[in-house]
Amino acid sequence: MDLLIDKHIGKLGTSERDEFEEELRLEVLGYKIRELRKKRNLTQAQLGELVGVKKAQISKIENSFTNARFETILKVFKALGARVNFSIEQI
Repeated sequence: MDLLIDKHIGKLGTSERDEFEEELRLEVLGYKIRELRKKRNLTQAQLGELVGVKKAQISKIENSFTNARFETILKVFKALGARVNFSIEQI
């Protein structure tokens, strides 16, 4: 898989690869929020009310159209009853 990404996107450390990986992380984050919201049988509007933002903001987060504030993302996961774990690695 890494060889395909290296060939078509770029090698690790290139700006193209960095941009690709950042977009992928945002996609995964948005997907996970949508999945958890649906499991809880919440609409985007209902989740927005729990978090204190508008439905449009939840939609943008779920569809990776925005770089939401870290605080907002944490509030979303808290409202969904989800635990968030971070791994920080030196590069």
